[in-house]
Amino acid sequence: MINNLRNANFYMMVILDLCIFAVSFYAAYLFRFDFNLPEYATIQLLDLLKYTVIIKFSVFLGLGLYRGMWRYTGLRDLWHILEATFLQSLILVTLVLYKFGFDGFSRGVFIIDWMLTIFMVGGVRVLIRAFYSYHEGNSLQFTPASCPADGHNALIIGAGRAGEKVAREIMGSGQLRFTPIGFIDNDRNKRGRTIHGIPVLGGLEDLPVIIENRCVNNILIAVAEASGSQMRSIIEACKTTGLPYKILPGMDEIINGKVGIKALRDVSYQDLLGRSQVQLDTTRISQYISGKTVLVTGCGGSIGSELVRQVVRFNPAKLILVDASEANLYSIQMELHHELKFNDYVTVLGSVQNSSLLDRTFGEHKPHTVFHAAAYKHVPMVERNPWQAVNNNICGTKKVMTAADKHGVDRFVIVSTDKAVRPTNIMGASKRVTELLMRLFHNSKTTFMAVRFGNVVGSSGSVVPLFRRQIEKGGPVTVTHPNVTRYFMSISEAAQLILQAGVMAKGGEIFILEMGMPVKIADMARDLIKLSGKEPDKDIEIIFTGLREGEKLYEELITEGEDIVTTEHEKIMVLKAEENDIAAYATELNNLLNQMAEAAHNFDGEKVRAILHDTVAEFDEEG
Repeated sequence: MINNLRNANFYMMVILDLCIFAVSFYAAYLFRFDFNLPEYATIQLLDLLKYTVIIKFSVFLGLGLYRGMWRYTGLRDLWHILEATFLQSLILVTLVLYKFGFDGFSRGVFIIDWMLTIFMVGGVRVLIRAFYSYHEGNSLQFTPASCPADGHNALIIGAGRAGEKVAREIMGSGQLRFTPIGFIDNDRNKRGRTIHGIPVLGGLEDLPVIIENRCVNNILIAVAEASGSQMRSIIEACKTTGLPYKILPGMDEIINGKVGIKALRDVSYQDLLGRSQVQLDTTRISQYISGKTVLVTGCGGSIGSELVRQVVRFNPAKLILVDASEANLYSIQMELHHELKFNDYVTVLGSVQNSSLLDRTFGEHKPHTVFHAAAYKHVPMVERNPWQAVNNNICGTKKVMTAADKHGVDRFVIVSTDKAVRPTNIMGASKRVTELLMRLFHNSKTTFMAVRFGNVVGSSGSVVPLFRRQIEKGGPVTVTHPNVTRYFMSISEAAQLILQAGVMAKGGEIFILEMGMPVKIADMARDLIKLSGKEPDKDIEIIFTGLREGEKLYEELITEGEDIVTTEHEKIMVLKAEENDIAAYATELNNLLNQMAEAAHNFDGEKVRAILHDTVAEFDEEG
């Protein structure tokens, strides 16, 4: 309000409205009496005029109708005007009823006055909005010869909801240094139409002609959902123009509250995957997270830290953060405290291999839900140190599950991997054993489940960060094999689907996330080189180094013959839990685990490998 008092436009708005209030009330009497006011009506008019103007102005001021800028008047402002004028008329009628008893007063006058006030007040604001829109529209007309190279005119690719959002926020913000001058969209039905007064100029194929004939300094990509091939076409078209281009953040980033339009960013490889937005059943997820204590092991890793971020969205009562890495634990703690503003957490620096620490942690904090993401995942590293796969991935997981069972945890989610399917390496075999561990707890009151998925873009073990570093150094980019393929999704998408799968389990299921089409790593390398503005095999060389220890050409999400069914979520499938002779199998599995633990204790890699073959029938190191 103080700022308004210092603004000359505020006084002009008030004076204009006071005139409208008086004129509309006077006009109401004229209309009611056919422009021939009797003497008693004139006296009524003069008696009520001062009350009318004061009441109307007080309501407008009290409801904040002078806080906005008329040049940006929209439907919401007109709705507020409708509410305010109705309240004005109600107060005025109440005053007349109380002071004069309505004897000799025409009800029609107040109805006409209300309608005229809406029309005149709203009309003036719309006219001002139209004036500014016309003025700004004319200011955008440049000829190519006079187009400044350092200007801020932006062409928006995508005339859908995302494009409209970009245009609206740019036009409504004084902080964004862009001026939208047109849209590009391949939907021919949109061509020639306008959004907020900004025309749809053509399709992607028309981009060179539009750039040539319009003053365009920047290109903004605002496509909410597009396939990988569609996004590649858009980016190739943008690159040919030679203009700088930015992209609207992914929907998962917007959902997380991380970004708005101000965070328009450079295109990343994640944009080329063409992954659609995840639809979450937030109500059911909230039921098992909101107000509950949640424990996350491996909380500082790529998946674990993203799980923490996603869990915080659902307002847990407390977070128990468990990690063996001091640096990783400190990093996620600082992010929670300073960025996410969440302070109800407890940090536990220690390994999942420590039974006493786990028992104390579970006993003290009584977690309701556990997300177990702690594991060694680097295939060649684990291949050279197979005993650590047993100690950490298998025995560590069993110890966490035992603590959860003992202390009455409600839900336990194991983060698994597609490398557990027909494994060809120690890491994959060890993760398959962690899935099998659920059968040891088939009588538990804790609901155990596993979630299996492929690679995540940007994780600590992902090839994307490695390729970026190699490109920054000028190459070469190293790929193991021309035909090696992998499944990919974003870290945030994986974490969201893990939370969603936690809702669905009855006990013992392995959930499989829909990973889309597998991606050739060589093609990924070429895309990343192009995104950096270079040409593959010309500016940056790609060399093939051969498959590493334990690696195979392609990954699978299910083993042939597994009983897989769909779920109510389009991106989640499930393997049915096995029930035949489960008690006998549990005894056999326990014996194998004891032998495996002894071999790991003695650092006997060959024996570990042999027992893993006995435990996981489909383990095939020949690939």
